[in-house]
Amino acid sequence: MQGEFMLRAGRKTAEKPSKVELVVTMAAVDRFHLLYREISRSCNFYIEALAIVGAWYTIRKCMSLAIDTYSMLRLHLIPKLGGEIDLVKRYGKWAVVTGSTDGIGKAYAEELAKRGVNIILISRNKEKLEAVSKSISETYKVETDFIVADFSKGREPYPAIKEALKDREIGILVNNVGMFYSYPDYFTSLSEDMLWDMININIASANMMTHIVLPGMVEKKKGAIVNVSSASCCQPTPMLTIYGASKTYLDYFSRALHYECASKGIFVQSLTPFVISKMTSRSGMASKRSFFFPSAEEYARHAVSTLGLSTRTTGYWKHAIKFTLGERLPEWIWAWLALYIFRITRKEALTCKVK
Repeated sequence: MQGEFMLRAGRKTAEKPSKVELVVTMAAVDRFHLLYREISRSCNFYIEALAIVGAWYTIRKCMSLAIDTYSMLRLHLIPKLGGEIDLVKRYGKWAVVTGSTDGIGKAYAEELAKRGVNIILISRNKEKLEAVSKSISETYKVETDFIVADFSKGREPYPAIKEALKDREIGILVNNVGMFYSYPDYFTSLSEDMLWDMININIASANMMTHIVLPGMVEKKKGAIVNVSSASCCQPTPMLTIYGASKTYLDYFSRALHYECASKGIFVQSLTPFVISKMTSRSGMASKRSFFFPSAEEYARHAVSTLGLSTRTTGYWKHAIKFTLGERLPEWIWAWLALYIFRITRKEALTCKVK
């Protein structure tokens, strides 16, 4: 019995932890608790910091969206609620429009004439110039004139243009003339002639026409220059490489020139349209008018209403939505989409060419 009692007592003693073990255990628990508390405190700091960054980012994006929405309303809705600007009084009696026998150029010239501005058309096809000049004069009861010029000829056409314009009160210059690809293509597939034509027509013409007309505007301390760029300047666009680069040049040129000339009473605008229905038929893309593909006439009606209000605009509210989205896309996604779409377009165009 005594042995059994001692065995049980021994088991109880073995089961009961010593004071040393309790102290060690409590110290370990306290140490873990302190460590956990320090980690929690550090994590709370980082969580609060991330929350502040997230809130700042959200506020910034909301403000950007609000500003973009206001800008769109100011450009495309508010002008329609009020009266039209008197372009003749603000800028001058005459407007010069290059590339004006077709597409945006012709429609823009007609829209200016509708507002009482006399029109000088410049293009290379004399028959078309005569027909458009006569049509505008008879329809809108304004004076018209035209100059035959081929902008692909380098420096050749500009002395004659300068001579023809020297005694005119030019209030508005629209540098619209431009050259587009027959279909999207790789840079190495383009001919040397196309490269030089693209430079002469899309870049040199705007420089030289501005150089001819701007001194007279500065002397009168009023005038407007509209350079028709393209939405392809929004992001690098593969398979429209040189076209996009030439239009990016126009966009940069316009914005920089406005800073130079604003104090002298000159307004310079960069128009960055997406595709319109007339352009699509020429480039082998879908040519039907749709929600995002307005006619040239519809586009010009909206674009002219932004003159004097925005130095850089797509000119058309539906295009403004696309441009805003395009700017916010990561560059690699924009480039991937362009390659995917334009490879299909190129393949279809080459197939049709063979047939």
